[in-house]
Amino acid sequence: MWNFLKATCVLAMLCGPAAAQSLSAVARVDGTKSSIEDGWFGKTQLTLHLSQGVPFRVFHLADPPRLVVDFQDANWAGVEASDILKEPGRITQVRFGPFKQGWSRLVLDLAEPMLPSEIGLPVDAQTGQAVLGIALKVASKQEFAAKAGAPADARWEASTTEPQITAKADDRFVIVIDPGHGGVDPGAVRDGINEKDLMLTMARGLAETLARSGQADVYLTRNEDVFVSLPARVGMAHRAKADLFLSLHADALSQGQAHGATVYTLADEASDAASAQLAAQHNRADIIAGVDLSGADDSVAGVLIDLARQETNPRNDALATALLDGMEAAGKPLAKTRQRRAGFSVLKSADIPSVLLEVGFLSSPRDLANLRDPVWREGMINALAQSILDWRADDLAKRALIRQ
Repeated sequence: MWNFLKATCVLAMLCGPAAAQSLSAVARVDGTKSSIEDGWFGKTQLTLHLSQGVPFRVFHLADPPRLVVDFQDANWAGVEASDILKEPGRITQVRFGPFKQGWSRLVLDLAEPMLPSEIGLPVDAQTGQAVLGIALKVASKQEFAAKAGAPADARWEASTTEPQITAKADDRFVIVIDPGHGGVDPGAVRDGINEKDLMLTMARGLAETLARSGQADVYLTRNEDVFVSLPARVGMAHRAKADLFLSLHADALSQGQAHGATVYTLADEASDAASAQLAAQHNRADIIAGVDLSGADDSVAGVLIDLARQETNPRNDALATALLDGMEAAGKPLAKTRQRRAGFSVLKSADIPSVLLEVGFLSSPRDLANLRDPVWREGMINALAQSILDWRADDLAKRALIRQ
């Protein structure tokens, strides 16, 4: 990892996989002064204006090629992607936002492999303002791949926070609710409304309603605007020994007229083209957020998982039916095809009943209006909570009969 010990330094021809800066305090990002510009001879310049210097690190990832800049205590409020990237070039897209507690992330999608040739964060001695400059130069695929990967950083690992999970009592009903997206991954965005914010609001409300019933212990995969990787969401359900995993979403579809609530269960092949599109969008969340997937291992004990799913799949379907019937009884709009199947990564717990609920679609004006209405959301939350408790009672009764 490259170490920057002074705020005024500019290093040239860097050759390591990462860069770090040791400063302090919170910095505001000024998008109006920041820019990305392509130059001659395969060079591109990122210039980011900050109210003051803060610790940062830089690294790049392959498959697909991305440059990642992590900032400790940087505030991106009010900044738009179009402020920094006026039009796509060698950098095709930018994303930024909270990533984990105390850290935010900037992700640059690269049209071709590029490596930093200079990185610096000079600080004005009079104002304290800082300008992060990263000069990028086109590199070969081999050179880019050889240096790709997230750096090891003790400060970064120490800042990892997860919800505290207490030991499960044998007779308690444990639910893990997963508010979709978060942090640097906003999900769908329409009329200034982010899917990640709406789903966190709904998840908190649903968790509170279920907790008040006294019949369930509820955990959220995130309880603030931070990014949580897909494997971490599933892993949390396993650590909690959950009896149910519910992922909440309100996506947007570029094609078709999707509207109304839909419940998805897991399948190797999607039930239709729209479901396949949604699964592809969801499963790219880790790539969108700049997660290093180079060490990911998808190997599983296929036979054991298939056996577990023989029991879990009917329970998934029963849970989906209970949720849909409850929403319908409460007068909430459902999609024409109200239950669908697709290969969502967050539904791959073989031993935990898991469903993904599209509460509505932000691409639908009607659904968007409903989701923005606190009264409508409260009605939906109450319907979901009662449906979950009804499913639990029915599930316990069926399992008792099976044992007999």
